[in-house]
Amino acid sequence: MSAIFEILDKDAGGRIGKLRTPHGVVETPTVMPVINPNIQLISPKEMRSFGAEILITNSYIIYRKEELRTVALEKGLHELLGFDGPIMTDSGSFQLSVYGSVEVTNEEILGFQEKIGSDIIVPLDIPTPPDVHFRRAEEELATTAERLEAARKFIQSKQLLAGPVQGSTYPELREKAASHLKDLNFEVYPLGAVVPLMESYRYAELVDVIAASKKGLSPTSPVHLFGAGHPMMFALAVALGCDLFDSAAYALYAKDGRYITSNGTYHLEKLNYLPCSCPVCFRYTAEELRKAKNKEELLGRHNLYATFAEIRLIKQSIKDGKLLELVEQRCRAHPKLLDGLKRLYTHSAWLEQFDPATKGTYFYCGPESASRPEVLRFGKRLERFSIEGSAIIRTSPVKGEKDYDRILTFKAPFGAFPAEMEEVYPFNAEVPKFPDYEALSTSLSNTIKLMDLNPGAEFTFICEKEFQHPLIEEIGKKAKLVYREAWKKE
Repeated sequence: MSAIFEILDKDAGGRIGKLRTPHGVVETPTVMPVINPNIQLISPKEMRSFGAEILITNSYIIYRKEELRTVALEKGLHELLGFDGPIMTDSGSFQLSVYGSVEVTNEEILGFQEKIGSDIIVPLDIPTPPDVHFRRAEEELATTAERLEAARKFIQSKQLLAGPVQGSTYPELREKAASHLKDLNFEVYPLGAVVPLMESYRYAELVDVIAASKKGLSPTSPVHLFGAGHPMMFALAVALGCDLFDSAAYALYAKDGRYITSNGTYHLEKLNYLPCSCPVCFRYTAEELRKAKNKEELLGRHNLYATFAEIRLIKQSIKDGKLLELVEQRCRAHPKLLDGLKRLYTHSAWLEQFDPATKGTYFYCGPESASRPEVLRFGKRLERFSIEGSAIIRTSPVKGEKDYDRILTFKAPFGAFPAEMEEVYPFNAEVPKFPDYEALSTSLSNTIKLMDLNPGAEFTFICEKEFQHPLIEEIGKKAKLVYREAWKKE
């Protein structure tokens, strides 16, 4: 376990942790509100009242503006912003991605961040955008690697140093970069140049980028997803193992008259009602908010309240072992998020390594639930069930079942398991009465595998008439197949 980052609770790839910084301990997952040193919609000293424990600002902006630079060097970053908690500083890489160049070297901006007392220092990496040619991504990654190696040698103070993971949209480059940085022992690992993916709703590719980066890093390292500011995708990113987010969305959306919720964004001009009970929405009606002189500030406040409410719900979901249920709910807010959910479960074999073996009741939320890590884990452990003699498989108790040597319960999406384990996780799962095709595919495949693992047993399968699936025919070749209606007549 890292001395900087302590993991307290886990669910899927998500975790609740404590990140130790020179200005205090931060509980993750959390959001770092972005503070523009020039324009502050909401003052940094108020941020704690919304739930913020750590802020992020841009050291390059401070460096370039003389009056800001002078105060920061004389009094320190925390005095400049009026915030006594941890502050992370970006290096100017964002400006590099937008304008193509910056008027500072890697060493200069590292030294500046160190002098002004940043808690988490970020080197001047190269933010390679999506969809570039592989050779360009590889060359820019090599430049980033050189700068990060230099930064690791340069920063020797108690301040935390971030090692951004780049590699464009090439998973192999992301994993390679992460593996290299892991050996350099950075304290925080931001995933860079992902904002274009989020802005264009390319969540499936974002999932691959996060997963590839995480696979190259130590599982105990804190990970920051740069530029992820909308709460509707926090749960998905946390389930993949992201711990820190930074959000300018609260202010940018407010400027544009947009109202953030955990399921998407509304234009204030089109709202008749405010679907929230934060202090702003409790005090104002939609019409009153539209007419308020400080409408932009009020919207920004609401957006922050909505952002941190989602973070608290995510933490509670991790505590309850319900994170993936929350992810599946959130990912139904937008078709592109649903693409991200489906891509998430292509990484279930990797997620299963971190998913707790026991937790709260499994809830089936839709076809994607059949691909969760706990379902995959059950399929891998079927060899633990030794079945001999006569065995009956049924969905619920039937007359005459005690005449058999073994009684097995069939529950989709898992399959058949000893009836005496019905109240044990995950078999105490809450599932629909009528399974969908995906749940049946997985559960019937597992049942066939169980039969193949126990060739000496004689199986009888009491099948529900609603089970319409091609694998039923395969079951009939390996067991006596009887539909429940016919069974009652015997």
